[in-house]
Amino acid sequence: MTTQEEVRYDVSDRIAEISLARPPVNALSLALLEQLIAALQRAAADETIRAVVLTSALTHRFSAGLDLRGLLGKPTAEVRRLLDKLYVELVDAQFNLGKPSIATVGGAARGGGMTLAISCDVILAGESATFGYPEIELALVPAIHFVHLPRIVGRHRAFELLFSGRTFGADEAFSLGLVSRIVPDEKVHDEARAMARVFATKSPSAMRLGRTQFLRANDDRRRIAEAVENFCTVAATADAQEGMRAFIEKRSPHE
Repeated sequence: MTTQEEVRYDVSDRIAEISLARPPVNALSLALLEQLIAALQRAAADETIRAVVLTSALTHRFSAGLDLRGLLGKPTAEVRRLLDKLYVELVDAQFNLGKPSIATVGGAARGGGMTLAISCDVILAGESATFGYPEIELALVPAIHFVHLPRIVGRHRAFELLFSGRTFGADEAFSLGLVSRIVPDEKVHDEARAMARVFATKSPSAMRLGRTQFLRANDDRRRIAEAVENFCTVAATADAQEGMRAFIEKRSPHE
């Protein structure tokens, strides 16, 4: 059985473009994450590639986060396998990329979609892009974001975002330091490629060594294993199972 292509990989002008392509909302399945990690590893191994752009092939959607069907009623070991891909292997693939990565968020980024974006070195947001951590609405916890979000936006603002579950726009994301730049929706892709071309003109050895030093100075990976365990523990609770089931069935959760 052939695995459906959920991630596209294209190269031009020494730039690798990795596009999420899983309609309708780029929900993160095990297959998508495996393909994404493989694409990053492919770009890392190709010495002709000087920069990577992570984008979405879907209009107005970056990623809605984890596919809840991969969590509902599944044994803890299976949930951990999915979380290890998103929390551990993805971060390691980005850490070892050896060249800059740019996320282009041209639509909605939620939960695990935020994890994908923040794993990159730069985030460009379209004017109508929206962001959020809705896990708490499903009786889950955005455990990976406990690791890095307080350092980015401050402890108190991080708590409010993570435990309210509210959606916020590109302007607020920029003011918080979550995104690098806001550009018109129709230009976000072109702007990302223009930035990638600037990075591509730099010395590849200086970029590789400098980026490694930069990432090491800001390395939170040692705390990620705890985040995986925390998420798995909460996902197994009755409240979380009911919250996810209600979301999938498009109804209010039972008390």
